[in-house]
Amino acid sequence: MKVTIKYFASVREAMGQGSEVRETGALNLSDLRDELLAASPAHAASLARGKSVRMALNQVMSDESAALTDGCEVAFFPPVTGG
Repeated sequence: MKVTIKYFASVREAMGQGSEVRETGALNLSDLRDELLAASPAHAASLARGKSVRMALNQVMSDESAALTDGCEVAFFPPVTGG
């Protein structure tokens, strides 16, 4: 299936791009994150399991168990603080 992945803030800076469309066999956000961790050093550094990274699926905050569907939108971003 194809998914659109969006990167925000420091994750976007590390990736060098704001979004990408990727073909994936991932069933959920956890599987997709694992695929991305293996994709490149930039992905591995930005999305590492020890890092605090928030995820949204189709613009709804989600945990890693959220199921992916063909054509869905996934967003990765660091925790945000207001000021």
